[in-house]
Amino acid sequence: MPHAVRPPQLSGARPFVGHAAPFLRDPYAVLSRGQAEHGRAFSFRLGNRQATALLGSEYSGWMLKAPDDDLSIRASYPFFKHMFGPDFFFWAEFEEYRRQRELVLPRFRAGQLDSYLGRMETEARALMARLGGEGEMELVETLGETVMHISAHAFLGADVNERIRGFFPTFRRFSEGLDPVLPGWVPAPHLLRSRRARDSLRRDVLALVRRRRQHPWQEPDFLQTLVDSHFEDGEPVPDAVLVNLILMFLWAGHETTTGHLAWALVDLLEHPAHLARVRAEQRDAGLGEGASAPLTTKDLHRLPLLAAALKETQRLHPVAPMLMRRARRELTVDGWLIPHGSLVLVSPALTHRLPEEWRQPDAYRPERFLKGSGERTPELIGFGGGLHRCLGERFAHLEMEAVLTLLLRHYELELLDSPVLPVPGSTTKWPKSPCRVRYRAKSAAGAAV
Repeated sequence: MPHAVRPPQLSGARPFVGHAAPFLRDPYAVLSRGQAEHGRAFSFRLGNRQATALLGSEYSGWMLKAPDDDLSIRASYPFFKHMFGPDFFFWAEFEEYRRQRELVLPRFRAGQLDSYLGRMETEARALMARLGGEGEMELVETLGETVMHISAHAFLGADVNERIRGFFPTFRRFSEGLDPVLPGWVPAPHLLRSRRARDSLRRDVLALVRRRRQHPWQEPDFLQTLVDSHFEDGEPVPDAVLVNLILMFLWAGHETTTGHLAWALVDLLEHPAHLARVRAEQRDAGLGEGASAPLTTKDLHRLPLLAAALKETQRLHPVAPMLMRRARRELTVDGWLIPHGSLVLVSPALTHRLPEEWRQPDAYRPERFLKGSGERTPELIGFGGGLHRCLGERFAHLEMEAVLTLLLRHYELELLDSPVLPVPGSTTKWPKSPCRVRYRAKSAAGAAV
């Protein structure tokens, strides 16, 4: 049997920095060039760190389902240690991660989702009340604030939004700490802004935690349940863990969902034939113009065309540029040698468009995800996989379905900027501004929400 060898090296490495500079500017371009040069497996350098890129659903499944003793999520995202803390959730040792995960896992099971839907609808209707009957909106900014309000309402309580005005821009500064190359201690302006935003958010959330301890809610919600929780052995949960858990769900809830929701609406507006089918599906389900009853999860389950559109958007526009792990020992996969200590990464954006795995990979074809389509659709990896798959994935999909259903019910919408491109760099891939939408209420009743 032949010996395993290292994947071929991407060309163009510079002394000392390797491929770090172009990777920071545009990781997708670097990974695309690696794919063009070497196919599905290749290596490159980020400073003094070796990285291996693996493309395709089989490689993705291997990486995302590998045990933490082989591929560590904790060691692969050093910037999260500076954003949240060294002993927190994914970045804690496995037993501590498991303890923290068990605190919140029950709040994201299917039976709990109905309790969140009413809050999602409340905030979506508040958005439409602010928008009024007609005008223009900057899509990412408008939807981002609403997504933040939904997350805050769901995770911190119905009374919280008046006390957290300004959270959205603070979280944007906090997200600047997502730097896969620079160490977190470097006094770069964007990292300094992230640290200041983190400290401000921690103070605000800690004040909310202490307020709930002094004045508990009689009907426990997400925050009250978390504040009252104990680990399995009866040990109280430290305030630092509570604060970081809340920050993580607020941050993750707005960071990924804002991007997916904005891209989903862009895709529908750029493909009027499918938008017309989605609107017809709403009418047939009794959820179109003139409907006034509160949404239920049963209602939304009757909208398979909308669900398929959201999956197709996740395929075409994954907001996570890459998913990473670090090899904790020397590994082999498909004849390739993965050295101990090297980064291993998969790219949702490239894997979701491989022509060997997807029919018409660059085309917007939501029908590929419908039952009975006859198409093989590999697993989407935008929300991760395996043990570390995003706990809030169902919450996010329910939120997107609810917001889109209400917006499409009440407004005629027109995309004013085209083509829409993703933001540059290694940050979360939201639509780049300007990304404006003109809206007009369908009727006086629609304008009144």
